Amino acid sequence: MHLWPRVPLLLEMCKLGEDHLSGDVNSISVGSGTNIQDNSLVHVAKSNLSGKVLPTIIGDNVTVGHSAVLHGCTVEDEAFVGMGATLLDGVVVEKHGMVAGGALVRQNTRIPAGEVWGGNPAKFLRKLTEEEVAFITQSATNYSNLAQVHAAENAKPFDEIEFEKVLRKKFARRDEEYDSMLGVVRETPPELILPDNVLPGKAPKDLQK
Repeated sequence: MHLWPRVPLLLEMCKLGEDHLSGDVNSISVGSGTNIQDNSLVHVAKSNLSGKVLPTIIGDNVTVGHSAVLHGCTVEDEAFVGMGATLLDGVVVEKHGMVAGGALVRQNTRIPAGEVWGGNPAKFLRKLTEEEVAFITQSATNYSNLAQVHAAENAKPFDEIEFEKVLRKKFARRDEEYDSMLGVVRETPPELILPDNVLPGKAPKDLQK
């Protein structure tokens, strides 16, 4: 991810992948609980037909799929932008709006709440179902949870990582379906329940073998 001098406003629990956010001629704001997935580009506008200098505003709990391009547009809370979609200057995606993967949304297009737009150029396809609206919200939550797990794993000290390697090796076993195909019967290892804050040097002797 590369940030230009005008650093975007990133709110709490915003998850970014390997993305490029360029706020060189205007501002970028990203709301809380929002995830912007790998290889996406978020930029702002200076030169366009209307002569407007446009920021890019991304609301709360938004999902932006891999390799999407957001340029001088607004994506409201709990909206969904599919993989490889392109949103041009002045586009507004309303709350619970969905842009299909690979869509090209032309300048100054407004996608109303609860609608799916797709194609090149993007056009109205259909209304979202209640289940799909719920999925959009849940999708953002899922990615926020993954971000927390990722951060926790990367914060582990070296000793803890090495100790977990020992445990995985000791209790590793083939998938049951794999064994059944080969007619192999293995002894099931006991369920591993570790107390909190176990350090490698203080682990039970049978786990250090």
